[in-house]
Parts: sequence; structure tokens; C-alpha cells
Amino acid sequence: MKSSLFWGVGLTSAVARAIDLPFQFYPNCVDDLLSSNQVCNTTLSPPERAAALVAALTAEEKLRNIISKSLGAPRIGLPAYNWWSEALHGVAYAPGTQFWQGDGAFNSSTSFPMPLLMAASFDDELLEKIAEVIGIEGRAFGNAGFSGLDYWTPNVNPFKDPRWGRGSETPGEDILLVKRYAAAMIKGLEGPVPEKERRVVATCKHYAANDFEDWNGATRHNFNAKISLQDMAEYYFMPFQQCVRDSRVGSIMCAYNAVNGVPSCASPYLLQTILREHWNWTEHNNYITSDCEAVLDVSLNHKYAATNAEGTAISFEAGMDTSCEYEGSSDIPGAWSQGLLKESTVDRALLRLYEGIIRAGYFDGDRSLYSSLGWGDVNKPAAQELALQAAVDGTVLLKNDGTLPLSSLVEKSNPKKAALVGFWSDARDKLRGGYSGTAAFLHTPAYAARQLKIPFTTASGPILHDDLASNKTWTSAALAAAKDADYILYFGGLDTSAAGETKDRYNLNWPSAQLSLIDLLADLNKPLIIIQMGDQLDNTPLLSNPKINAILWANWPGQDGGTAVMQLITGIKSPAGRLPLTQYPSNFTDLVPMTDMALRPSPGNSQLGRTYRWYQTPVQPFGFGLHYTTFSPSFGKFPAKIDIDELLSNCNNQYPDTCPLPSLPVTIHNTGNRTSDYVALAFVAAPGVGPAPYPIKTLAAFTRLKGIKPREKKQGKLEWNLGNLARHDESGNTVIYPGKYEVLLDEPTKARFKFELVRGGKGKGKGKGTGGMGDGVVLDKWPAPPKGNEPPAL
Repeated sequence: MKSSLFWGVGLTSAVARAIDLPFQFYPNCVDDLLSSNQVCNTTLSPPERAAALVAALTAEEKLRNIISKSLGAPRIGLPAYNWWSEALHGVAYAPGTQFWQGDGAFNSSTSFPMPLLMAASFDDELLEKIAEVIGIEGRAFGNAGFSGLDYWTPNVNPFKDPRWGRGSETPGEDILLVKRYAAAMIKGLEGPVPEKERRVVATCKHYAANDFEDWNGATRHNFNAKISLQDMAEYYFMPFQQCVRDSRVGSIMCAYNAVNGVPSCASPYLLQTILREHWNWTEHNNYITSDCEAVLDVSLNHKYAATNAEGTAISFEAGMDTSCEYEGSSDIPGAWSQGLLKESTVDRALLRLYEGIIRAGYFDGDRSLYSSLGWGDVNKPAAQELALQAAVDGTVLLKNDGTLPLSSLVEKSNPKKAALVGFWSDARDKLRGGYSGTAAFLHTPAYAARQLKIPFTTASGPILHDDLASNKTWTSAALAAAKDADYILYFGGLDTSAAGETKDRYNLNWPSAQLSLIDLLADLNKPLIIIQMGDQLDNTPLLSNPKINAILWANWPGQDGGTAVMQLITGIKSPAGRLPLTQYPSNFTDLVPMTDMALRPSPGNSQLGRTYRWYQTPVQPFGFGLHYTTFSPSFGKFPAKIDIDELLSNCNNQYPDTCPLPSLPVTIHNTGNRTSDYVALAFVAAPGVGPAPYPIKTLAAFTRLKGIKPREKKQGKLEWNLGNLARHDESGNTVIYPGKYEVLLDEPTKARFKFELVRGGKGKGKGKGTGGMGDGVVLDKWPAPPKGNEPPAL
């Protein structure tokens, strides 16, 4: 722990840069000014401690501490604190998080794959272990003064449109996958006893319906997301229900965009009615930060307030607790001087903020549960192994004609030779993805090939270029590398210049220069493997070309991504990842505007719908993924009928949608000759049950069974609950309907069975539900929006 020092106004830019000295400092509760304040008294409750601190602040000091780069109060020994730390897939650069420059402690962190690839593993246990490492390293950085104790992660906005620049920051398009990712990440980050002390404070973002950056003149700063109550409750808000109601996350970030006419950070309906009241997120240690500059958007871009001062006051009064800003985008002084911002509102915000970091041990010095974490806990061998495993387990095999694995590349006698071609074959800077820190190492495919003693040559290539002829060395170098090779490995796709924060994509095509180079390599009539980086592209030309033997999708695979893909290519490891989102055809971008928020087929999306639940003709579907072996999956016995009323009456859960259904037993028979994991995906289809239109199918349960040996039969149980079967009506209510349901195993379907939900009691709504709805039972009644905040007629 560091002694109390006042470090001034802090960093004013999110630009990533390294520093030479720590810059975040802990309060001194031992022998400095603050030690006389009861905030340092660990025998008091966190609310009492926070109240003592806030009571000691003057009005001016209070106003200086409801912004992200809070200035503290030197008069009483309260140091400044920057609330803006990042750890999307490892501790990352941010105004509140920096790295030592050069050799030395805290000059790096473990760089895991981007969340989309991690989620493609469909492995909750793996995700929690990753989050635990990030939480430990994040706390170690905080203890040393290189970061705060709160981190603005995870991103749980569902990835419904393939063009979204930040989609790879998320776990994918499916709500169950996003919810389980959120639960695993929060548990791992905040630690095993968050009710006693959080290891770090996690922040679910961006609340809500934030899923595009800049498209055809509309930006996230001025966009009004028009959403039906049905889509709101069923899709856009559901991940935040998991974060808040079920996982009790420490913090939420409100988004730039408006929802049905009201900016997210200025909406009492979002911040109070739903977040705090409906989801019972009422503890003072839970706080809301704005996205950065979002308060200014309320007046400047949404025109919801006449002045910045008015917009600032509206946001704080609505329930926001701190304004994230670069140089100073809110007008807190103006809102205060004009009498728009009440002191009681400021006190409420400060109580939430400071109790939040009290519960993370900020004032406790060596008495904190996690005070011993330091540089020795960063990028440990176990963390490095986990980063490699995450890249292996998430990578998805999209095509294979039997060419993979290339075990002959690693034969000790007479090994075959490979040509590693493409822009990321030996480019360390391409592996990490967005929101990254400095990795301890970055292992490229070429590095991994050297470690495996594979004879190879390399050649780079185009990235987003249209014309291959614009650089003749690409062609000559690639053909020269491939000339004497037995196998051609092409490392292409997209890098972070194609999409990211502030930048969406406008098409789903492979860059034409890359396709031209791939065609030239295919004409050599040698085994050709494509390893695709980045977001999903329309792979139709590659899937239909018989000269392309296999395709692996590796997204941004992190610090050991090169090792992971080479282990998969050579058969040292076996692929078992599944696509966490739909692969759309390229004409989707011509037919569906990014600004259309409807999920069901509608005029706005050319009646095509969005996500696998509604979209009928994908290039490759959500949940798809091949293996090196063959599997024969089957279901075990399951009740033919389940009485909804009986199930609810026997469940004591606070929220009826969490009441468990009988476990789904599965048996996975490895009928091939290679050991492999298997992701068991259970979808439900129920045409005619609940409100029309009916989804094609919905993921209701999943698990990853590990290390299934050749000829082995491994049994597993998939856990699910009533909420996984429920539908949402037009008012947003969660309703479980009686009727006939079919459960489908895998993608494409390899096993199926049917069962029926019935109502045994004559009184509709019997049990723990909140009432009847026709023959259905309302498990959760969605709060109606206030007048003027109603959804549009769709």
C-alpha cells in the first residue's frame, strides 16, 4: 500500500501510454489526516464508514469527486482517485490504469483472447478462471498504484449486428451465452466473498441497447434506439438483469444512446425504475458511471436538455453517480450554482461511490483481504497456460475436408514443410485486439512453428486492400514461400483497423486483395488452410472452393494465439469451439440498416429478422463448429410432462424464472479416433406456444464435456430453468406457457425429443408466479415506462 499523496488532476486522455511511476495512491488510515475520520474504522459497517467520509466534505469537495478523475480532498487527507480502469481481456491501458515503461514490475499483464473467442469455448468454468486471473492481476496493479480498484468490464451488450465495431468485446449474440459469460466474469473478477470484500469492482456496460458506433450519419452519441418492450425485456436488457439482479455486480455504466427518446444516463426509467427498483439493486455500494462524455451528449447531441448544466443535473437526479470525462464534459459547477443539482443527490452519489471502494478494501491498508497481491501474482505460469487454453478452446473449425490435422508437420523424421502466408503470420502486434495492455509476450504462428521445429517460410500480405496488384511483393513473396512447401497456411481476415470503438464495418466481404491472393495460392494445388483473424466475414467463396481444404476462425487470440492455432493445425490439440454468432451473407448489409433495433422479422429489417432465433438463411449458423473426430450425441430420460404450477409451488427462489427444471441428461459418444472436447448445445423449438411470431429455436442450456477419448461415452447434465423456456409478451412480461416443446441437440441437430408443459392447478397463476396470462404464468412483470418514454409503434 502507498502512503497518502495528492497527485492532482490526473490524466486527461484515454490515449494509451506508459509511465515511469505509480500514480494512484491509497488513503493513509494509520498516521495521516484521514486517520481521525471514521471511514478508517473497520469495526463500523461500510455504509457508516462512507457516511462519515461524505459528512466531512465541504460542498466544493463533494462536487470535485463525482467525476471519473475525482480530485479527493487534501484538506482531510483523501487522495485523488481515477475511476476509469479497464480490463476487458486482461488489465489494459486507461486513464486510471497504466504500465511501467521498460523492464520492471507492472510492465505487462496477461493478455487473453478477445471475449468473443473466449465465449466461443462455451465453458463457464474456463471463463471464471480467466476472470479470476484478471481480477487478481487487476488488484495487484491497484495495490501498487498502477490502477484503481474498479474496472469497467465486462461488456455485455449482445452482438446482434455483425458490422458492430465493438462486437468482439462481447460474448456474442445469444442471451443465455451472454448471461452466463456475465455471471462467470463477475464472480471471477469480484472474488469469492464480494459481500465481505470485493477483489475488484466489476462494471457491466453499456446499459442499454448500445450496439453500434457510427453508421450513415448516426452515431452512438446521438442515436435514439427505438425498442419495443418485448425486445427490451427479452434481449437488450436481459444481460443487465443477470449482472444486477442475479450477480449483484458492483457497478453499471450507462450508455451514450437514448432509449425510446430518453438518453440512457438521464433516464429514471432505466436507472431507477428498472435497475434499482425492479431488479432490487438498492445497496449503497452499487453505483452507476456514465460512459465517457455521455453527460454532455444529453444536451449537445440528444437535445434532451437546453444546456449542459441542465443535462448534468438531469443525469445525476435520474440516478447516475459519477460522470466519466476526458477534460471536463459535464457542467457540475453550473448545475450546482443554478440550483439544478441538489446536495442530497450529490451525497447519495458519493455514498454509493465510496462505499463501493470501501467494500474493495480501499481504506483498509494491510488489513484488506487482498493487500498481499503484487507483481509476483501477474502473468504467472498458470495464467499463461490459461491464456493458451482459452485460445485453443475458443477457436472454431468452420471447414475441413479431412486435410486437418497436419500431424506430418511435427514428425521427427522427415517433417513436411509449411508456407506461412498472410498479414498476421508473423506480426506480434495483431494478436491482442482492442482494449489491451502490454502483454508479457506475443507469440505469433511463426514463433510457434519455430518452437515446434517445423520447417517453414513466411510471407506477409494485404489486409484491407482492394487491389492485390498495388503491392507486387505480396504476390511474389507468397508464391516464393509456397513454391517448395508441402502445405500452405494462410493467416488472413481482419485486423483492428477494420472495426473497433468509433468504427463500424459497412460490408461483410473478405478484402478483395486477400481473396485474389488466396485464389493464386489455391491454384498451386497444394493443401491450403485458412486461419481467419477478426470478426466474421461471409466465407461463401472459401467454403465453396474445393481447393481450400480447411478454415479455422481465431478472432483475436491473445498473447499465445500463434501457439494455439499451430497446436490445432498440427493436431497437438483438437478444436471444439462453436460460433458465438451468426455468419451472415454479404447482402445482409444492403437489406438491413444498423439502426433498426427489431429482432423479429419486420419492415425495418426487410422481414429478415436478426440473430439465429429469427434469421433463416445464414452462411454458417450460431453454434456451428467441426471436430477432428466424430460424435454421436443422445439425450437421456426426461419427463414427458412437467406441471408448471407444481414446479413453482415447490420452488422457494425469490425470482420464479430462476426455478430449475429437471436436468437434461446427455450422453456424448466419441465414435472417432481422437480425444476431443464436445460442446453440448440444447436448443428449444416450440411453434405455436406463446405469442406469434415464433423463434426458429432458442438456446436453452449448454455445457462443455472435456477430454472425451476415442470410443468413450461421456455423460453430462445440462442445467436449465423456467426462464430458459419462457417467452416475453408485447408488454415485456416474462411468461411461461403450457404446450409442446421440442429439444434439439447440437448444430446441426443430431438428437431430439419432445415434452409438454401443463397446468395442473385450475387457478391460473397458482404457485410463485405473479399471475396468469391466458394459460401462461407471468414469471416477471415488466415495469411500464412513464408517459413520453413509451416504445414506438413497430
